[in-house]
Amino acid sequence: MCMGFGCNSAGVTGCRIIDSPREKLISILTNAFVPCNGRFPFLITVSSIFIGGLVADKSSSVIATIAVLLVVLLGIFMTLAISKLLSKTILKGENSSFVLELPPYRKPQIGQIIVRSIFDRTLFVLGRAIAIAAPAGLVIWIFANINIGDISILTHIANFFDPFAKIMGLDGYILAAFILGIPANEIVLPIILMCYMGSGTLVDLENTMAIGEILIQNGWTLLTAINVMIFTLLHFPCTTTLMTIKKETGSIKWTIVGFLLPTICGIIICIITNGIWNLVR
Repeated sequence: MCMGFGCNSAGVTGCRIIDSPREKLISILTNAFVPCNGRFPFLITVSSIFIGGLVADKSSSVIATIAVLLVVLLGIFMTLAISKLLSKTILKGENSSFVLELPPYRKPQIGQIIVRSIFDRTLFVLGRAIAIAAPAGLVIWIFANINIGDISILTHIANFFDPFAKIMGLDGYILAAFILGIPANEIVLPIILMCYMGSGTLVDLENTMAIGEILIQNGWTLLTAINVMIFTLLHFPCTTTLMTIKKETGSIKWTIVGFLLPTICGIIICIITNGIWNLVR
């Protein structure tokens, strides 16, 4: 779980140390419930604009931080809850005992550690990310720049998803951005901004106020922000993580489960949040 806060793909790889196949599989499937480093900037930006922005004094940053912390705690709670559910249902079995054995002390071989870390971990993950990012960027460009009728393919996609997205308290462009952002979580916000601004390329603004103005002009409210933060936490892992799940489990079935499990949880919680908000409003 802790490694997943840096990168869910690295967190899945780190599950190799678990001896029990059943518990290893549970850990792999629930690793995506904690926000990776690619999701934190989006969470912080949305929280700063819409939740921290509720107050105008110096406490706004504190309130925004608390909101992000609550999202992280939700992820930890979902990890534990889903792990318990899996262990009682499709992955039933006896819990293994935890034994911590201290190996013989040896002088660290710095060179070997560096080489193995670079080739077995860093280059492995980066290679998969690059292999996905290049074609994904081309697909996004094609969707944004090729028109069918008077509107782009991307707008057609957004219009198709819009009715379902409304039920979740989102809009079609947001949901389309999450789907097109499957290669890397970092590009979800740039895709959303690209859609709203009608740009043919990804938009990366560093000014939080400018981002907030664009989002508000396109109908974002506090409810939208809350549901976006929830779905940012609870949605399918990036492609690199899915490929890593496939390699570690050797199973397409469990890779599909790893895709669907957090996504279904995110959809259900967003629908419930949207329903409660509209009920008490």
